[in-house]
Amino acid sequence: MAQDAHGLPLTTDPAGARAWDHAIAGYLGYRADTAARLAALLETAPDFGLAHCLAGYFALLGFHAALLPAAAAAAARARPLLAGATAREQAHLAALDAWTAGDAPRAVAIWDAILTDHPADALAFRLAHFVNFWLGRAGRMRASVLAVESRWDPAWPAYTSLLACRCFAFEECGLYLEAEAAGRAAIARDPGDLWAAHGVAHVLEMQGRRAEGIGWIERLAPGWAAANNLRHHLYWHAAMFHLERGEHDRVLALYDTGFRDLTSPLTRAQPDLYIDVQNAVSMLYRLGRHGVDVGDRWDELADKATARIGDAQSAFTLPHWAMALAASGRQAEGARFLDALAAFAAGETPLAALVRDVALPICRAALLAPRDPAASVAAMRPALGDMPNLGGSHAQQDVLEQLFLDCALRAGLADDARLLLERVAGRHPLPPARRAGYAAAARSLGFG
Repeated sequence: MAQDAHGLPLTTDPAGARAWDHAIAGYLGYRADTAARLAALLETAPDFGLAHCLAGYFALLGFHAALLPAAAAAAARARPLLAGATAREQAHLAALDAWTAGDAPRAVAIWDAILTDHPADALAFRLAHFVNFWLGRAGRMRASVLAVESRWDPAWPAYTSLLACRCFAFEECGLYLEAEAAGRAAIARDPGDLWAAHGVAHVLEMQGRRAEGIGWIERLAPGWAAANNLRHHLYWHAAMFHLERGEHDRVLALYDTGFRDLTSPLTRAQPDLYIDVQNAVSMLYRLGRHGVDVGDRWDELADKATARIGDAQSAFTLPHWAMALAASGRQAEGARFLDALAAFAAGETPLAALVRDVALPICRAALLAPRDPAASVAAMRPALGDMPNLGGSHAQQDVLEQLFLDCALRAGLADDARLLLERVAGRHPLPPARRAGYAAAARSLGFG
């Protein structure tokens, strides 16, 4: 049997193995041509079952309901081809089935089992890292790194990705020294590694090192010409640093030419990609809190939100869609959005439960916020403690906390505003008084 770059057997020929490694390298490296690499793999090895599993995984990575049939079709193609394959390859099909069915925790459990027996499986490791993140499981991300890192060879090309994942997992667990060291080590190996650049940007964000953060991104950005949409998120991080410094013109420039650049081929190809939507909505909301006129920028996001009514594949994106509808005054669309979410939440999958218990009340709060801030607070308050389960980083979750704070202040609910300030003070190493989104509230409430 052929082997992959880490020495794991593959039920294909050597040409198929080479094409597999090329596709996996594109995925791990956030390369814009990853879909083309997958197409080349399927053309080179059409009878390679694991390659069809990879196609199914890639369909699910976009968190788009319209792509669920493609994931199911890929699994159907893979099934007979994997009948005589290794147990590891067959396990990937089981994980694909679980994820497609809305049971992401089950998929992670299968990837974890694969890694117990085959710790060198870079695909299982990276997918578990990704899905654990979007389930709000920072501790599980870190545990996954610790479980395999001693058994990875630093000579492997994918070792850079392991370091990058170590960086982000440790950062989300509040272990900033270890995180930064791993991220910088990854960048030393590959200056174009976006996940490592991203992890270090998070460290600098959490520690309030804004000048360093701007310099970090500006220094690395020239190496991102071949990168996919993750580079937009890094420009969002740059905008976050400028926002903290009150440089609102620079933030708007980054919005228009960096992370929501509507002229970009990447944006045109995937105009409603979940991470790009999160970037855009969260930044427009933050700018509005600072009195910045954002013009008609909300409108195209509200159009995208309207088109995605009924699609609940990305639980963390749902409140962002709701915020876009609220900001554009689209009450009728907002009502349809909530009705569709309630229908989805009546299902029996783990994703349906997450939408029912956490995403739906926060979306309801976002849509109530412009008209009835007290009702918004009441809707959102029960979900605050479970909000991290939606996924998203500390920096990303921050916008939902600011939504709650704004409504509490507008409704004159000082106790709820203090509750929120206490919450963010416990979750972030910088005190609220040193953060642009909280400083005014902290002063007005006498919060140290």
